[in-house]
Amino acid sequence: MMLPVSTRQILQALLAGSVALVVVHSLGRFAFTPLLPYLLDDGLFTLHQGAQLATWNYIGYLCGALLALAVYRPERLRIALPCALLLNALIILAQGFTSDYLALLALRLANGISNGLVFVLAPALVLEWLAERQRAQLSGLVYMGFAAGLLLAGWLADLPSAWLSGASRWWPVAAVALPLALFSAWQLSKLHVRPHAEPSTRPPATPLFDRASTPLFLSYAGAGLGYILPMTFLPTLAQAQLPAGHSLVSGAWRWTAVACLLSIPLWNSLGARLGDRRALLGTYLLQAVGCAAPLLWPGSLGILLCAVLVGGTFTGSVLLTQRLARTLQPHQGPRLSAALIALYGGAQLAGPWLAGLWIQHGGSLEQSFAFGALAILWALIWSWLTPAHSTHSTGA
Repeated sequence: MMLPVSTRQILQALLAGSVALVVVHSLGRFAFTPLLPYLLDDGLFTLHQGAQLATWNYIGYLCGALLALAVYRPERLRIALPCALLLNALIILAQGFTSDYLALLALRLANGISNGLVFVLAPALVLEWLAERQRAQLSGLVYMGFAAGLLLAGWLADLPSAWLSGASRWWPVAAVALPLALFSAWQLSKLHVRPHAEPSTRPPATPLFDRASTPLFLSYAGAGLGYILPMTFLPTLAQAQLPAGHSLVSGAWRWTAVACLLSIPLWNSLGARLGDRRALLGTYLLQAVGCAAPLLWPGSLGILLCAVLVGGTFTGSVLLTQRLARTLQPHQGPRLSAALIALYGGAQLAGPWLAGLWIQHGGSLEQSFAFGALAILWALIWSWLTPAHSTHSTGA
């Protein structure tokens, strides 16, 4: 049964989820990327240690996504989601008051755990709320906030850079994250979804891994490994490849953010019109070129192509995969979303680890981007093998 809904309610739901992603993913997680060159110049840690900080953040992200499997039911979600959201903002603030490397490792791990929880639960809650009202095709727009937040993170890193140093560079990020977290937690508390059916009336469960979904899971693993290298190290790579003062040294991240922001409604619309699977193939094709661009065309062209093509596709890959998965297994709901994101988070661990290992053994940062390009090609192949619709009947 379709529940009544107004345009204002839909916008409020999308805003609530979007702001949550701004806090935990744009500011809590990816503000680290534009801040990294400054923190390296300040001597807070080395490039290898920076890669380790990123790795521990992704370990936390994986743990948080797995934890979401245990708290996805509405009665638990209503407590876990706002707590994780507010905790993430407080961790951002805490990072601004320590220069101890081990303390930073612990904070980045905790940041990842709370991020993983929110990144699963907030979009899943909005998707389920919209699906109950026959508006699931709008669900991809929840990621608009994350994209806008990437741009915001770049500004918060660059604009006060001359006045701050070391750990204090996190202060502007925390000053924005805390009020946004409070606002989002309040708005998300207004979204109510129907409780899960009793076992006697619930449609028979299907395994998460079946002949329809397994290729999609394999594809998403490649996507997680592939996109994370440019999304973590692109500003640092720009600093290494380009002369001092070049506009792309600080501007590469802004190009990434703008491309991400503009592309989300495009991929959301293309998925609805052409089919999520076809649109997903397009994201991976362009993303593979973007990952390889700094290798193929070192310098400003490669950096710009990487920023635009990866920034303009990776969020599209996420929203299209989530929708396609729900099409293949419509009764799994947030559980399916949590499993996919846990896999995505686990695959991301390999990216910074491989980059750090390669650099430790004499390789260059740009050469490590080859791992990302190969992983995206893997994602493209398995997406091609994924069906566009469920291969079993509903309830089978």
